[in-house]
Amino acid sequence: MNLSNFDLPRYLSMLPLFQEMGAPELQRLAQGCRLRQIGRGDDVFRTGEPCSEFHVTVSGQIKLFAISPAGQEKIIEIVGPGNTFAEALMFMERPYIINAQALTETLLLSVSRDAVLQEIANDKNFCMRMLAGLSRRLHGLVNDVQAYSLHSGVERVIGFLLRDVPDDLLAGEAPDAAPVRVVLPVSKASIASRLSMTPEYFSRVLHELESKGLIEIDKRDIRIPDLKKLSALTPALT
Repeated sequence: MNLSNFDLPRYLSMLPLFQEMGAPELQRLAQGCRLRQIGRGDDVFRTGEPCSEFHVTVSGQIKLFAISPAGQEKIIEIVGPGNTFAEALMFMERPYIINAQALTETLLLSVSRDAVLQEIANDKNFCMRMLAGLSRRLHGLVNDVQAYSLHSGVERVIGFLLRDVPDDLLAGEAPDAAPVRVVLPVSKASIASRLSMTPEYFSRVLHELESKGLIEIDKRDIRIPDLKKLSALTPALT
């Protein structure tokens, strides 16, 4: 991609955080951004490095992960297109406490702290949208801790498969609901780490669900013939 042709203000205007801004504000904010292409396996940042910006995944996948004292990797989050990360640390003016690495070829947008603080000073509604985004991430992390503590491995896998299925389909309210197709966004090993289980156990759960006729597996493609039957095996994820 030729980054010089990328319309940065227009892209910013499509993100929920910035979509209420006018053209002058978007142009000003764009001056505090940088756009870069990250190769698969390349680091975005490492633990201990200074944090003076937050990031938006424009395309590709970024994994946020920690390394245990024994050297074991634990994936905390997989950040896909249109999603942000590192906002809280940016405000705290503290070093990164986790690592970020590209799982695929990725186009990454980074927004400087100074640009964000200027817009917060100019528009209290922008500040509220930023707080809402941070609250959603905190809510998601609390849900993760709850899932790891209270839900079985089968329930965690099903919850992951159903995470993007619309509520009306899950509730059986959509007329003539067809089978649902889910594409695993990254490798099974990465998803297993995200769900706090071994890759072997993750694969075993998938094949158990397949043997019961609840899913059909074709590499990374997962077909769910009957959402109601599958969702009945796991508690509601809020």
